[in-house]
Amino acid sequence: MVKLLRKRSHKAGLPPGSLVYIGEKKGRELMIRVLDYTASNVIDKEVKTVEECFTFKRKKSVTWINIDGVHRIDVIQKIGEHFELHPLMMEDILNTEQRPKIDNFGEHLFVVLKMFSFNGAKNEISSEQISLVLGPGYILSFQETIGDVFDAVRERIRKGRFRKRGADYLLYALIDAIVDSYFSILEQLGEKIAKLEEELIDHPDPETVENIHVFRREMLFLRKSIWPLREVLGNLQRTESKLIQKSTLFYLRDVHDHAVQIIDTTETFRDMLSGMLDIYLSAMSNRMNEVMKVLTIIGTIFIPLTFVTGLYGMNFDFMPELQWKYGYVFAISVMMGIVLSMLYYFKRKGWI
Repeated sequence: MVKLLRKRSHKAGLPPGSLVYIGEKKGRELMIRVLDYTASNVIDKEVKTVEECFTFKRKKSVTWINIDGVHRIDVIQKIGEHFELHPLMMEDILNTEQRPKIDNFGEHLFVVLKMFSFNGAKNEISSEQISLVLGPGYILSFQETIGDVFDAVRERIRKGRFRKRGADYLLYALIDAIVDSYFSILEQLGEKIAKLEEELIDHPDPETVENIHVFRREMLFLRKSIWPLREVLGNLQRTESKLIQKSTLFYLRDVHDHAVQIIDTTETFRDMLSGMLDIYLSAMSNRMNEVMKVLTIIGTIFIPLTFVTGLYGMNFDFMPELQWKYGYVFAISVMMGIVLSMLYYFKRKGWI
């Protein structure tokens, strides 16, 4: 929390729309990729300078400009000035701690989402902010680092049928690709949680409960980023922007349904982890009760034996059986009889 506040403190006192990068530099590289297409032609290339993108603004084709590396404030500023992006929009693009949301700026629709990746070795989920700007005939996408989940979208564009749609359909396709990637993350988490549940039943140990807490923390992080997605897609369906065609609304409803499924799955996993923690605590409590029962039985058995040995350990000159030849054997026999009688009684009562 302190680190997050320190990042935000750089903007203290600055006017709205000030361009300040907030986030970790996950990659120092900058990559700008342009994918421009019509029904009959596709241009897919990587450009070296941001100025090379400017010629695509007024073209009648659909253009997708993807910028990897939002830490480059100068690049974001040039893009924003040329495509006439609102200053508040550019400010939010540079703030990678944004909550998923949608804003309508008239000539542009601005959507912020989270893209996840799962490290199975460390059981960690990492996120990256994706900012999507829908304009008349183009999409601008801003990512924190190189690499995304949009390869399937690019492949569909190259095949041809996709190219008959407009930029609003491209926006849907990008959102759908991000949402579909959540299913993959949840599948991997589900496998890990299932293995953890088996481990909990077979041989629970302190490492098990530590893993439960790790997964609960990751699910809380995932839930925080996924829950607003339903609101974003709902607002996107209800928007009256001229940039969204009615035919695209049907596809957006489908993505909304997927988001609801993902939220339900996330809640199910959270409930499972909470239940697993309760099971672990109950198992530890039962194990402790079993140990205490055994110790109590042992202590109960030794109470009369201690009485017998204590009685014959008193230093009196005149005590019965002290000079008897078979006194020792008799005392041992009495104590063994007491032990066997008590074990029989405990067994009959079902205590052992």
